[in-house]
Amino acid sequence: MDTVDLVRMLIHDARSELSADPRISAEIDAELAACQRRLDEPLRVALAGTLKSGKSTLLNALVGEEIAPTDATECTRVVTWFSRSATPRVDLTHDGGQHTALPVNRAAGRLRLDLGPVSADRVERLEVGWPSSLLDQYTLIDTPGTSSNSYDVSARTLKFLTPDEGSCPADAIVYLMRSLHSTDVTLLRSLHEHAGTGRGALGIIGVLSRADETDGGRTASLDAARQLSTQLRTDRQLAGLHRDFLPVSGLLALRGQTLRQREFVTLFQLAALPPDVLEAALVSPGRLMATDLAIATPDREQLVATFGMVGIRIAISLICSGASDAPALATELVRHSGLDQLRETLSTRFGSRNRQLKAHSALRTLRSILLRHRSPRTVRVFRSVDRLLADNHCFTELRLLAGLAALPVPEPTRIALDHVLGGRGTSAATRLGLPPDASPTHTRAIALRAIRYWHDQLGEPLLDQPTARTYQAAIRSCEAIIAS
Repeated sequence: MDTVDLVRMLIHDARSELSADPRISAEIDAELAACQRRLDEPLRVALAGTLKSGKSTLLNALVGEEIAPTDATECTRVVTWFSRSATPRVDLTHDGGQHTALPVNRAAGRLRLDLGPVSADRVERLEVGWPSSLLDQYTLIDTPGTSSNSYDVSARTLKFLTPDEGSCPADAIVYLMRSLHSTDVTLLRSLHEHAGTGRGALGIIGVLSRADETDGGRTASLDAARQLSTQLRTDRQLAGLHRDFLPVSGLLALRGQTLRQREFVTLFQLAALPPDVLEAALVSPGRLMATDLAIATPDREQLVATFGMVGIRIAISLICSGASDAPALATELVRHSGLDQLRETLSTRFGSRNRQLKAHSALRTLRSILLRHRSPRTVRVFRSVDRLLADNHCFTELRLLAGLAALPVPEPTRIALDHVLGGRGTSAATRLGLPPDASPTHTRAIALRAIRYWHDQLGEPLLDQPTARTYQAAIRSCEAIIAS
């Protein structure tokens, strides 16, 4: 039986047992119903990180439209859910379950969110519905930045990601950071520990955000960010934590998808300036505005507001490198941003395990409900939930993949483990590094060879327990390939 079907059966059993208890309220039944609905909803992916790490900009880039506020308003102080909707809508839950539909206001292509008279501390949930193909696959959750000047804002995010009671509402997390800071280490450690208790999200993707700023806004910025990403894999501060971080510029990706012809014309005019004049004009926004140029001041102001000085420098470099029209520049901005690699990683790590991740989240939620209402009638269901959480090999693979970067193994071994545990895709061919059309006989032979290899690795002296568990899981993954 499929894991999701097993979870459905356990939720049904729990409702049957709890409904016989007169102390159980309709509220608990609603929780169980929501737990079951979650199995049919898109995967929930939370964007997390410290203040100004670029979460909202990256969310906008993923969706392809500016629907998440990036300016410091009351809305950026609350957890905001972005889900699929046939038409745009904004719904607010506040003050003990009151529901208010907020107006959908767009200005200059951006969605403007306004809580009205409701302060951020009274908000229980802010949800934006939007017609988007990406939101068909994922419900994106924008969390306020930790390390905020406001303790309440940071506490709100920590309560969502690492709750003291219950489990994290997200199935997976994209963690953003600009550079390694002690606050990042603290939050990553908390996420890792929470996942270890079974109450946290299993999947984590690391993003080295605002990568366009790594090298001062040059076309080599992404290369510099990749070098920093490589260094993080061996950084001692991240020992035992997530170490793989994809360099991504949400700003460049967003501008590539929303580029207007008028913006391209202004950039093209700037790129045509003599090098010494251009260099002097791009020192700062003030200098760009003050320099005597045959470019309308409103156009320059608009460019600074949308691209920023770093984005302008990179866009001009791309034009000088051959992006001669708006579509070509748009394509180069997105390619240069690293967004495509992030989308591919999202699809590989999360999309291919969509059902398993949701099943794990539903089990966590079901377990917390049963813990709050323990009785002799629910003991059997509770034990079945714990057994499925512990014994399901897919969940084991996801847990081990999250901590793979921390293993004290050579990089080729880490890459091989990433493949065989399904980190690059869950097909037998991908796990074993074979072409998609590999025959069953050849696939079986390679799987048997892989089992012997990982058994040999288990015989290494002084092997630590986390690495041994990972090798054992690799063997089981290969055995599953043979069995299928």
